[in-house]
Amino acid sequence: MPQTQTARLMDGTGLARQIVETTSATAADILRRTGQRPCLATVLVGEDPASVTYVRMKRARCEKAGIESRHVALPASIGTEELVATITGLSQDPTVHGILLQHPVGPHIDERAAFEAIAPAKDVDGVTMHSFAAMGFGLPGFVSCTPGGIMRLLDAYDVDLTGKHAVVVGRSAILGKPAGMLLLGRDATVTYCHSRTADLTSIVRQADVLIAAVGKPRFISGADIKPGAVVIDAGYNAGNVGDVDFDSALERASLITPVPGGVGPMTIAVLLAQTVDAATRQLGLG
Repeated sequence: MPQTQTARLMDGTGLARQIVETTSATAADILRRTGQRPCLATVLVGEDPASVTYVRMKRARCEKAGIESRHVALPASIGTEELVATITGLSQDPTVHGILLQHPVGPHIDERAAFEAIAPAKDVDGVTMHSFAAMGFGLPGFVSCTPGGIMRLLDAYDVDLTGKHAVVVGRSAILGKPAGMLLLGRDATVTYCHSRTADLTSIVRQADVLIAAVGKPRFISGADIKPGAVVIDAGYNAGNVGDVDFDSALERASLITPVPGGVGPMTIAVLLAQTVDAATRQLGLG
């Protein structure tokens, strides 16, 4: 029988703190050199409680990091045309360096049209088709924040992706799909799966690196994790539960992200870092 092991936790909170400290120092330097603070505009449609909470948290983190937070609150009844016009105005405003449209916006709105109104230079959340294409081709641009945070975590823990079999369980446009593209760009062999994949467990068992992003609590059992695998749990469900059964996964994985305290803090840290990067470029400082 193989020996039971205990996985090492990947500390997203600590790494995010380091990223934000560096970001804050750069933001302060931008203010000193130009008299402007990097500015992130947050656009919120309606008053969904979870969305309101997320935006409030992001705005608080911005202020703490020396980034100006400009909030645009819109009624739930707003139409696609008005929302696109609002975002276009922000894209054309030279005092705004980054734009975040909080998801979801409501079923009556063409969300993709709204995302595409964000100028690529200000797409610090990495949600436009331009950003996805640039990421896929390995060109300069902004990555989706959660996948970007995952890659930084893997780098911080010296996870060599070359030739490794990475399995991504989830296919969302802002998490699963871009995560797979970033892993592929680092010479991993990538398999995309989702909740309807036939014989999912047999594929998960092959993963050297597992990204769980399906949005179902404890969807992946520790018994299905390859011994020594690196497990990134990007799920967040009610009760602070991820997409992986954490306790059983601890006995199989070599590295694992906790929920909370793993991927979540990294998402916001990357958002702030990309906002400051955007300001640096737009102000001609780098």
